[in-house]
Amino acid sequence: MDITVNLPNKLTLIRIISIPFFILFAVYDFFPFDDCYGDWLSRAIAAALFIGAAVTDFLDGHIARKHNLITDFGKFMDPLADKFLILGSLFALCVSQFTFEYNTVLAHDFGVPVEILQHVFFWASIVVMFRELAVTSMRLVVAKTGIVVAANMLGKIKTNTQIVCVSVLLLEPIVLPFCRGWLSLASVIVMTVFTLWSGLNYILSYWKYLDTEK
Repeated sequence: MDITVNLPNKLTLIRIISIPFFILFAVYDFFPFDDCYGDWLSRAIAAALFIGAAVTDFLDGHIARKHNLITDFGKFMDPLADKFLILGSLFALCVSQFTFEYNTVLAHDFGVPVEILQHVFFWASIVVMFRELAVTSMRLVVAKTGIVVAANMLGKIKTNTQIVCVSVLLLEPIVLPFCRGWLSLASVIVMTVFTLWSGLNYILSYWKYLDTEK
């Protein structure tokens, strides 16, 4: 495997390294001030790390294609880093001690009850996990036939909705508290729809390459 550490590969490595730090700030409140500012600071740092990592995902692929810097290492690690980032962020928010906390305060007056938002997000995370496992497994099986399962527009939209969903869940209580959790709920639903849609599209498109008789 070509492990040339060019700029795209460096960006991929930076994304991987940043994931544990994002998870730490997403799960734990490192600034337990008496008011809500400590919670908001942890949430803001987690959001900044996550969005920064998502930006490197766009940049490394764009730079690699534009300057012909595509390597075997990049082809292997880039999608792996994407899975680590998305699945890690979903799991982190599911067990977070404070991610949904202030939505409880905002849930009055036509707001989304925190319990509903938590349960919807939990099951949406399960859907994302199973979709990624199913499509990745299908890619491995189909690859044995010499067919490459290329990313399509639905897959790219799916990834973008996942990035937006995590960002909204982290930032809504800080930036848009007047939305009272409805923006978070909408982003979770949209993410789930495109996750299912893209997964089914991949499976149906490449089902003919799976030898179901063996």
